[in-house]
Amino acid sequence: MKVQDRRQFIKAIGIGATLPKIHTEKRLSFDQNTPNNFEGRKKDNSESFWNLVQSQFVFAPQLKYFNNASLGGSPLTVQQATTTARNTLDGFPSKYMWGGWDEEKEKVRGKITDLFSVSAEEIALIHNTTEGMNLIARSFDLNPGDEVILADHEHTSGRICWEVFQERRGVKIVTPELPLLPECIEDIVEVYRRAISPRTKIISMCHIVNTNGMILPVKEISEMAHERGILVAVDGAQSAGMIDVDLKDLGCDFYTASAHKWLFAPKGIGILYAKQSNQHLLHPLIVCRGHRDHTIRRLENYNTRNLPELLGLGAAVDFHHQIGRKKIVQRGYTLKAYFRSKVVSHPAFLLKTPASDELSSAIQVVEVLGKEVRDAKTYLFEEGHIDCRPMSSFGLNALRLSFAVYITKEDVDELVHDLERCSRS
Repeated sequence: MKVQDRRQFIKAIGIGATLPKIHTEKRLSFDQNTPNNFEGRKKDNSESFWNLVQSQFVFAPQLKYFNNASLGGSPLTVQQATTTARNTLDGFPSKYMWGGWDEEKEKVRGKITDLFSVSAEEIALIHNTTEGMNLIARSFDLNPGDEVILADHEHTSGRICWEVFQERRGVKIVTPELPLLPECIEDIVEVYRRAISPRTKIISMCHIVNTNGMILPVKEISEMAHERGILVAVDGAQSAGMIDVDLKDLGCDFYTASAHKWLFAPKGIGILYAKQSNQHLLHPLIVCRGHRDHTIRRLENYNTRNLPELLGLGAAVDFHHQIGRKKIVQRGYTLKAYFRSKVVSHPAFLLKTPASDELSSAIQVVEVLGKEVRDAKTYLFEEGHIDCRPMSSFGLNALRLSFAVYITKEDVDELVHDLERCSRS
């Protein structure tokens, strides 16, 4: 790429960038299909189908977005639903902020409960994973000497809350080290088993770690913990929407996730699950009128909030179902396998994500050997218009790549081509 072209690209997607106009009349969008026509493609797993899915996401000109694990984009239908709701709210603010959308809010809650196989009385509609983890960590009156297990790969937002609200009270944070490339689920379960002591009260854990995309066995760890009277809280920021999440089957006590990653919802909307038998243990971060509500809704009582984004979450779940949950899950594994097949034996690359489908899915991490990761990230961005996340912790020195539903096999081919160019640069 010529220097001038590269500068124009960087300028175009920088602050103040002008995004491309969206000509929806030229797109085959889901809301332009009748349900029967779309249902007819439920078994269609061709690349032409995934090109249709990709057409619903509009990124900056030339940008190849492999950074969904940081923040997802919203498809056109979700953008349109959110904009419509925002216009409606601005047309009659007091009506829709305080009561006018009560029924619609509950419909969104119902869609989330169906997605995660739980009761509507177990889901709070909050802002993001950070809020959910803060709410959980702040709620407990633990005693000095009690222990909370947080493995070394926990996200910063899932760790700091326990340090601030519990460690300073004398609660011990136990930090076992996870294997970077475990060979089986039991390798991870054993790490937690060894970390448990008679003083352990809570295990707080990621479902999928953001460092190298490793899936942690929540179900097996929950079973082990409950045998010992230990509660399990799960950071599901990377799993909600990427893999199949049946919260009843997982058995954890609490689960929280941001819907603006793999569910492609508007930014700043999330969910908090609390097993009904354990809801009394949680206390809201914000209190106002209605704080005596005994339902889980007391945990989302903000008085005013961005309701168009909440309603946009409902449209995001609709989009998820229109494609098909099983189909989305399988697509992640398909793209993972396709990518790995092209780099696993390549002498310039080293994969640093577990290979087993039980232990990883649509997040894959690869080192370009001989390259400092930030240099590799800069090269890909400037020369290939690829956005991904450089990961330096745990000695990874590797690029984190997200294979969301808008990624096609052709995109993967271009990615590998640019990785090869980077290795030679």
